[in-house]
Amino acid sequence: MIYIDNEGITDPHVNLAIEEHCIRHLPAGEDYLLFYINAPSIIIGRNQNTLEEIHQAYIDEHDIQVVRRISGGGAVYHDHGNLNFSFLTDFSKDKLNNFKQFATPIIEVLNEMGVAAEMKGRNDIVVGDKKISGNAQFSSTKRMFNHGTLLLDCDLSQVSRALDVKMTKIQSKGHKSSRSRVANIAEFLDEALSTEAFKEKILDGIFPQSTERRVYRLTDKDWESINALVEEKYGRWEWNYGRSPDFDIQRTRHFAAGIVDFRLKVKRGGTVENVKIYGDFFGQRPIEEIEDALIGVRYHREDIEAALAGFDLYAYVGDVDRGEFIDLIYGPDEV
Repeated sequence: MIYIDNEGITDPHVNLAIEEHCIRHLPAGEDYLLFYINAPSIIIGRNQNTLEEIHQAYIDEHDIQVVRRISGGGAVYHDHGNLNFSFLTDFSKDKLNNFKQFATPIIEVLNEMGVAAEMKGRNDIVVGDKKISGNAQFSSTKRMFNHGTLLLDCDLSQVSRALDVKMTKIQSKGHKSSRSRVANIAEFLDEALSTEAFKEKILDGIFPQSTERRVYRLTDKDWESINALVEEKYGRWEWNYGRSPDFDIQRTRHFAAGIVDFRLKVKRGGTVENVKIYGDFFGQRPIEEIEDALIGVRYHREDIEAALAGFDLYAYVGDVDRGEFIDLIYGPDEV
């Protein structure tokens, strides 16, 4: 495995651009590990409706950045007390949504540090019933990454203030609030650590002294590509917020694979004019392909079934029953 040096950058726009550049342009056949620490920011999942996930007035007042990532999953709060890791590797189907496979090296190091961490649920690392890390994935046909947070000493009070936590998710998990489920790793350590010192401990665990720590340093050519991604994508309102058209119909449901939220605009005559699918689900394929397949289709169950017949839904939204997925589009909302 090769460690990618992000040069201590804490701008979330740049760090997410580094990650995307590396997954798309570094040579295949090698595994890489990237760490980065972001200044106060909210990182939005690829398929989420930004304005419905955040408290915009609070974010504006406290100069919190909002940046969309290319992986699925839910919105998360980052600050200097949070360490982000990303494992980059060749794609294989057995790795898809296999968060435990990627998280295991991190968990082993935490255990050695006296933190009784384990993988639980869909994509969380926990200590007891407290979440200390969430994970997400992005994959193309050739490469993929699994990235996650490590809450070392994050300002947890900001989570509920900056994020609009959906009651659907809280109720489905049987918790009164998201904050009660989250803890800092610092609570389980005998002595305080800076985020940089914590990163070095993780690196020492993954690359023991008997193993050479190979380091990749970004080149001038890499930086040209990264800076272009910031300018054309991660630094733009169109990517981070996006325009959300008006919709006549909204259907939301919490599946084991995550929340799926359908918005449909139906013309007179009953055909679908516009469709947008939001949620914190994980998928390999872009959800826009399903959206496009439904445009122009009559808003009737049989026509919807026919339009989606050729799609492997697992590749788009994870483990969701096809019948229940159709029910969601053409049935009552559970909320």
